[in-house]
Amino acid sequence: MKAVLDHVGIAVSDLQTSLAFFKDVLGLHVESSEEIESQRVRATFLNTGQSTLEMLEATAPESAIAKFVEKRGAGMHHVALRVDDIDAALVHLKARGIRLIDEKARPGAEGALVAFIHPSAAHGVLVELKQPAAKVELFTKATRHALGDFELITLSDGFIGLDGGAMFGVVPRTLWEKRLPPDDSNRIPLGMRPLIVRNGNTTALIDAGCGDKMDAKLTQIYKLDRRYHLDHALAEAGLTADDIDIVVASHLHFDHVGGFTKFGKDGAIVPRFPKARYVAHRAEWEDATHPHERNRASYLQENFVPLREAGVLTLVDDATEIIPGVKYRRSGGHTPNHQVLMIESRGKTAVFTADMYPTSVHIPDPWVMGFDLLPVDTLTFKRGFAPEAIEREYLLFFEHDPSMAAGYLREKDGKRFVERVI
Repeated sequence: MKAVLDHVGIAVSDLQTSLAFFKDVLGLHVESSEEIESQRVRATFLNTGQSTLEMLEATAPESAIAKFVEKRGAGMHHVALRVDDIDAALVHLKARGIRLIDEKARPGAEGALVAFIHPSAAHGVLVELKQPAAKVELFTKATRHALGDFELITLSDGFIGLDGGAMFGVVPRTLWEKRLPPDDSNRIPLGMRPLIVRNGNTTALIDAGCGDKMDAKLTQIYKLDRRYHLDHALAEAGLTADDIDIVVASHLHFDHVGGFTKFGKDGAIVPRFPKARYVAHRAEWEDATHPHERNRASYLQENFVPLREAGVLTLVDDATEIIPGVKYRRSGGHTPNHQVLMIESRGKTAVFTADMYPTSVHIPDPWVMGFDLLPVDTLTFKRGFAPEAIEREYLLFFEHDPSMAAGYLREKDGKRFVERVI
């Protein structure tokens, strides 16, 4: 059982008087407020950074908070510890003879599940266990979309957890954590979404997730969840690895091209798609095969060097047309030669945005990843690309968004947002 501080509960007799101190004098920000009818209490949360203060005001005389204030006066009421699995935590505590107020979890504020440990078991402290509500709906389903003469199929290779601060660079946590809440290690859930592009003659695959070659240590570090992975998604789409004719790399980081290769029967690393030609950008290949201290952890040689050794790799340059209607467009920034894929047919355009717009949350121009080697280049490209995408109604595919695969970029009253399609 692992628990971390979620919030401190403070019973108040007059909420506005209390806020005059905590909000106006100390400068804490009111995050949310809600009435919990079952407990006859209003809970107001003030953000302190990594945790919160929960101001508890009774809404009825029979409320436990009203009785607490009447007996003891206003003051600290409880300490709340956040756990990943509250049912497992309660089983753990029961097995050790810990006295509980709640033997089963019950609904609490913010959609969480809560249970209280009796103060006699916690040296006089009322302890609340809290399992936060799941706020990110993970989306995996292989989904088809017609674009002119193309059939586009968004796939999934599961999910990866990366540091939220690194994913949002200089953007403060208080601005992004509501959209993509981090875990106790500050990792946010991210999808890995390859894209199939098919016409009557060719089936192309753009990127392929991280694959299954990562060891237990890296799997834990990156919180890999591949219970549903690329093979499942291909099967759901009615395809196998043998159906892929061309595999295209947006760039050569492990979470995009780890699935390009696999372990063969003899343990050697071989191309994963046996009938496919693989395409990568020439200058990106040069960077990937000559890594430095800043990018070495992202360029894992086993993901792409075996392709050249097998004679299935083709290196191309900026603006190359991979198949008719599908071409590279250099965005740079994330890596110096990072590419987005422009997919055009019958006057319609889709864009595989890779790590230029890793998620739909990264739509604002300055929301650039800390992982980007040249963040100002990313910013410059986004400044020009966004108005173009809005005006020409590009369908954007987000490779790392955990709950949205594709949508249109819209703008209203000076604010940009994504209209979800998939």
